Amino acid sequence: MESSPYQTHSGKISWILVFGFFFVCLSFSATEARRIHLTSEQQSQLAKANSVLVSVLALTEKGPTDSTLLLKTIAARLQELNYTVITDAAQPHDIEFKVKCEERKTWAGTSATGGDVELVDAPDRLWKGPACLLTYRLDHQDLDWKKEIRTSFADAGEAAKKANQADPGQYAMTHLNQRLAEYEFPILLSAEWGQVDRLLQLLDDPKTAKLRKVKILSVLSDIQAEEALPKLTKLLESTDLQQETINALAGAGIDSIPLLIDFFQTSKQSAIRAEAAKALGNVAAKTGDPRTIPPLVQYVSTVLPQIKTSEDINFPLLTEVVWAIGKLRWDSSFKPIGQLQEKVWLIFDNSKEMAELREATSWTYKQLDLDGHVS
Repeated sequence: MESSPYQTHSGKISWILVFGFFFVCLSFSATEARRIHLTSEQQSQLAKANSVLVSVLALTEKGPTDSTLLLKTIAARLQELNYTVITDAAQPHDIEFKVKCEERKTWAGTSATGGDVELVDAPDRLWKGPACLLTYRLDHQDLDWKKEIRTSFADAGEAAKKANQADPGQYAMTHLNQRLAEYEFPILLSAEWGQVDRLLQLLDDPKTAKLRKVKILSVLSDIQAEEALPKLTKLLESTDLQQETINALAGAGIDSIPLLIDFFQTSKQSAIRAEAAKALGNVAAKTGDPRTIPPLVQYVSTVLPQIKTSEDINFPLLTEVVWAIGKLRWDSSFKPIGQLQEKVWLIFDNSKEMAELREATSWTYKQLDLDGHVS
């Protein structure tokens, strides 16, 4: 029995809606993937939070154990970002930071709602080894921010035996304490609470290690931090952090667009131009600002006539440009992307770089081809 035109049309529209929903979900950043919506009052409270009540629970297979060392490490890490640490629950405090460390992680089941479960430091329901769960509460309410650190070994008993340690529980706690000393939870919390000023102060501190600065720039790229633009602009003068800084500019919103375009068009370093293109794509996806795409399309149009073989292609740069163009539909993008798609498939090249460029081109072409979506 043939389907009616109405049924066919309805089916197409359904697929379009499903595709659109899937694309929107993929475009969310880690910061946007919250399980609980924060009210404006809660956001204001978090932004002003300074005194943090820290509570730590340490559990071994023998039962609760002394958590003094864990508490000392956590307090020292928070104080690095100038938070006032409170350990007495009877004392006034703005927020409570809770850490639960276990020799053998208790299975908590699957999450009832979406969120950041796919992130590297999100709780892993399959992990049964030593782990610490990090959460916080505002006015006694759990806002469902969860991070988890784990040891490199899954069995504390076996690991302690190999290390000639008699107490597996204490061995696990020692290694979890080392992870807490390394894991950048204070930076993640400051970003989560919208306290960009603390991040910028740490970024500006000459004593801050480069790796830590890279982490700060990484979280700034995920949040809307317009106030960070002046500091990021100044940091661009640092040649060893230019790529990370350009990526972080995406979090500064539309005010960063002229600066990103300038770097994309004038930088002599291909890696810098690629990062600028990536950042423009991220800004395009978040803001829908049409200024982000024309410079990228102009680049594709310029290099197209020069592409005869693989040797004529700057793969890292062109691939990032093509991905970025697909983040926001602009009518003039369709023709050059279509021409590029034809070229990359006609060139005989089975390299990984060409495969990645073909993937980016095909994906972007599909985003731009509205007629193809309803055919």
